[in-house]
Amino acid sequence: MRSHTAQFRSLAWATILTAMGAVGPVNAEVRSSVMTRETQAATTPAKALQMLKQGNARFVAGEATDYNYLAQVKQTASGQFPFASVLSCLDSRIPPEIVFNRGIGDLFVARVAGNFVNDDILGSLEFAAKIAGSKLIVVMGHSECGAVKGACDAAQLGLLSTTLASINPAVSAVQGHTPRSSANGAFVQAVAEMNVTLTMKKLRDRSVVLRQMIDAGEIALVGAMYDVGTGRVRFFE
Repeated sequence: MRSHTAQFRSLAWATILTAMGAVGPVNAEVRSSVMTRETQAATTPAKALQMLKQGNARFVAGEATDYNYLAQVKQTASGQFPFASVLSCLDSRIPPEIVFNRGIGDLFVARVAGNFVNDDILGSLEFAAKIAGSKLIVVMGHSECGAVKGACDAAQLGLLSTTLASINPAVSAVQGHTPRSSANGAFVQAVAEMNVTLTMKKLRDRSVVLRQMIDAGEIALVGAMYDVGTGRVRFFE
């Protein structure tokens, strides 16, 4: 009887494991650890960029690390030590923590329609880098950006018009496209990429604190574009 029972259990487990394999591999890694003062201090700007690239690669491949968010909440309650800061668009399709497959306490994130900088955002990034120790700033635009399309069409709507005006320099800087409207996908993409480049320049020009840290190699500044169709982040390098 015991022999039959053991055989039945073995067959049952084999069936379960086979079924699990049929639906794809199970990610057994559940991370509950968080960035600490020591791990943040040991992270170079180059390493921070590598960590984001690796996270996005996992996300795109469908092999994202699972996080025990409640455990991370408890561990970060008394302090935070993010390794990077991301300035991204308001768009709901590009949550940075998810597309870079990071957990709670890993990233500072500033979001505004059109991913531009103003004094409030610059001040926030100065805090992130100078006070809180973040080692990298990523300015990330994305494909099919509604704010960029609105700027390309010179859209007018309440206070949104003022927001879109911050993207106008990128619209003016892109030449050689017809028509110059949201109907032209290549024009929209070119403006979105130019907007990232000009935002990076404005960040350096407007913030003495960040410029000095960049020039000293204490932090790095990189641009990136997110593809809403694939989930892939392309860095400007």
